[in-house]
Amino acid sequence: MANSDNRRLDVSEFDFDDVKTNLKTFLKAQAKFKDYNFEGSGMSALLDVLAYNTHYLGFNMNMLANEMFMDTASLRSSIVSHAKTLGYEVTSCRAPYAEVNIVLNDSSKSSATMSAGTVFTTTLNEVDYQFVTIEDIQKSSTGVEIPFNNTKIYEGTYVTTRYTVDSSDVDQRFILPEENSDTSTLTVIVQNSSTDTTSTTYTKATDISQLSSSSSVYYLQEVEAGKNEVYFGDGVVSKAVSDGNIVLLKYVVTNVTAANGANAFSNSGAIDTVTDITVTTVNKAVGGSVAESLNSIKKNAVLDYASQGRCVTTDDYVLYTKKLFPQTQAVMVFGGDVGSYDPSLGVTSTASYGRVYISVKSTTGNNLTEAQKALLVSDLKKYNVASITPVIIDPEIVYLILDVNFKFDSSRTTKEKATLESDITTTLTNYNNDKLKTFNNVFRHSEVTTTIDDTDTSILSNITNVTMASLFTPTLNSSVGYNVYFNNALYNPHSGHNASSGGVIGSSGFKVGSDTNEMFFDDDGAGNLRRYHLVGVTRTYDDTTAGTVNYTTGAITIKAITISSISNVDGLSSTKIRITGIPDSKDIVPVRNQILELDMVNIKVTGEIDTIAVGDTGASSTYTTASSSPSNTSY
Repeated sequence: MANSDNRRLDVSEFDFDDVKTNLKTFLKAQAKFKDYNFEGSGMSALLDVLAYNTHYLGFNMNMLANEMFMDTASLRSSIVSHAKTLGYEVTSCRAPYAEVNIVLNDSSKSSATMSAGTVFTTTLNEVDYQFVTIEDIQKSSTGVEIPFNNTKIYEGTYVTTRYTVDSSDVDQRFILPEENSDTSTLTVIVQNSSTDTTSTTYTKATDISQLSSSSSVYYLQEVEAGKNEVYFGDGVVSKAVSDGNIVLLKYVVTNVTAANGANAFSNSGAIDTVTDITVTTVNKAVGGSVAESLNSIKKNAVLDYASQGRCVTTDDYVLYTKKLFPQTQAVMVFGGDVGSYDPSLGVTSTASYGRVYISVKSTTGNNLTEAQKALLVSDLKKYNVASITPVIIDPEIVYLILDVNFKFDSSRTTKEKATLESDITTTLTNYNNDKLKTFNNVFRHSEVTTTIDDTDTSILSNITNVTMASLFTPTLNSSVGYNVYFNNALYNPHSGHNASSGGVIGSSGFKVGSDTNEMFFDDDGAGNLRRYHLVGVTRTYDDTTAGTVNYTTGAITIKAITISSISNVDGLSSTKIRITGIPDSKDIVPVRNQILELDMVNIKVTGEIDTIAVGDTGASSTYTTASSSPSNTSY
């Protein structure tokens, strides 16, 4: 028979109470502690200490084990370290930048130099911000003025951090001490010594296979506290720095996102002795973003390693677009084999081989500027196959206008009808933010109606109709044709459907040529787009063949028309015309670069007490229901 004194201690538990219980069980099994009172003596306190220590050590070992793997790590330092082993460089914060034209109004100078760190100022939301240049720019005179066109300026302070290389200091590091340092603006200069001002500007290493012992490159990595460190080669793989060298780090320290949207700038002082200076904005400030998030690092580091530094698949292009343009909120990529893009037609089904189309939704909510698109294309060409041409296109927003009619049981709630209507609006706002507003997110009608019903226990049912809407910008006072692509079938059960009441197409108002009448579009149910104006409430048609409607594809073509002005949309001055269409299915699917979004301005939510539910014995004879077919209403 086994000796109970040799009983093993149970080590499978790490909870404090379980550990203490296991210790007591083990000791009770020993002959020397037989009949010992563990609760009424100092032994209990000793067991508490032992149990706590075991629990503490177990917790720390568990946390340590988690930090050893990318997918379970929670500390930024651990995640960054794992990313480093995969060759992934974490993106630092980015300063907002704007493009401006700067003119020195001085005919006496043949040329001028605008130094790095030249300051410009702006005010946004009653807060003053400073923008700076990050390089020396020299321009020649036109004879009257000296123009600096399309100059990039960055929000923040242009700083220089100086280090003297000392090989005897084994702990010497070249760190950008400020947390909000934008490494994309970093310039690294190595000066020979404090007495020899000869210097070399180092470039950031991108491909180690192309380096030699004399390559003047630097390396960059994120270190503790979210700061960034510059380091150099060892003299074998790229050039090493030597004792006495002066390392100069020049970069922008930014307020990150605060100045996004700034669009009016002025010079803060003279430029090359010239004080008469004109500054005009080409593109407002965009691009300010925080340092890369932990989730983004976890995802992108693995994808970057898999891509092996090249863009071949669509996933590769998604990864490098996010890497090269940190302000990317969402990106959609498709090859030219499944469609093509024409500025006047948008995305079509016609194949365009040799191209890859990239649609970017920015965190700022704006489309990329032409300068941003050109820069992104240039950067992507470093990674893509030579025969492939990347093309940046804007997202196309398809707005969904909902008409919600719901029934509720007033005996189940103390809320008024208006309160329930407001609650449903809030529900739909949350649904819009959580489920839509990005690529590939489908509008599922049953999901929406269920969400509406779940808003309050008193809501019994709802009828929710959906209308699609798209906006286009006309070229005023020019004869131009336009195209609108819903890429979802339109409701047209038979030829001539609803022709007398305007078909399934509607629009906001506009004027044509010198005609003073406000015009609108509708359709005749037979594929013809019509243009009309109202005489009272009667539609008077000015053109019954103003374009075509493809009910199967949801494509609307507007023939050449000279639009002279645009009516206000949603009570606001507008540069766009809204085209609406009733979908054949209430489930709406975005195609390629389309993004679905609820139109929260034109949403309608109407509640009604359910008379049968509240016990009205005669209610069945007067019970009203909402139509499940939306009407063609001009918005």
